[in-house]
Amino acid sequence: MTIHQPIKPITPRQSTAPVSEAPMTSTAGKALAALRISTGFLFLWAFLDKTFGLNYATPSAKAWIHGGSPTNGFLKGVAVGPFESTAHAIAGTWWADWIFMLGLLGIGVALMAGIAMRIAAVSGVVMLAGMWLATYPLARFDSTGAATSSTDPFVDEHLTEALVLIVLAATCAGTTWGLGRMWARLPLVKAHRWAI
Repeated sequence: MTIHQPIKPITPRQSTAPVSEAPMTSTAGKALAALRISTGFLFLWAFLDKTFGLNYATPSAKAWIHGGSPTNGFLKGVAVGPFESTAHAIAGTWWADWIFMLGLLGIGVALMAGIAMRIAAVSGVVMLAGMWLATYPLARFDSTGAATSSTDPFVDEHLTEALVLIVLAATCAGTTWGLGRMWARLPLVKAHRWAI
C-alpha cells in the first residue's frame, strides 16, 4: 500500500518591495514605461500648443497667452449628445479654461515623470470622460441632422486613452524609466498611498 503525500501548491516568489516601488525591468515593464511617456507627451503637448499657439492644433493668434480660450473652440463645436447646451454654456469661461489647462499640465508632467500615477489616472479619466460625452460617439447624427462621422458607437480615442491611464496606474508604470520609486518613498505619499 502506497501512501501519497499531499502536493504543495507552487506559489510565485514574492518581492519584498511594495508593488508601488518594485521596478518592472522586463520587456513588458519597458513597454509600459514607453506607453506612459508617450501618453504623458500627448497631454503635455496639448498644454504647450494651447498655451503658446505652436501652430499645430492652435494657431498663434488663438494661444492662451494671447487671450485665446483653450476650451472655447472644442466646447462651442459640440453639436451632439445630451450635454450640448451645457458644453456651450461653459465654453470659454475662465474657470473651465484654467481647470482644463492645469489638468493637461498636471497629467502630462505626472505621466512623463512617473509620479502621482493614481492621481493622474483619476484626473485624466474624468477629463477624458467629459470629452467623450462632448463628442458622444453613440450619436449617428448631430443636432442639425448632419452625420457625425462616428466610426464606432462606443469606443473612441478618449475611452481608449482613459483605459491606458488606468492600466498605467494599476501596473505602477512609473517605476521603470521614471521617478515612481522615489515618489513612493516620500513621507507624504507613504502616509497617503492613494497619492502613488
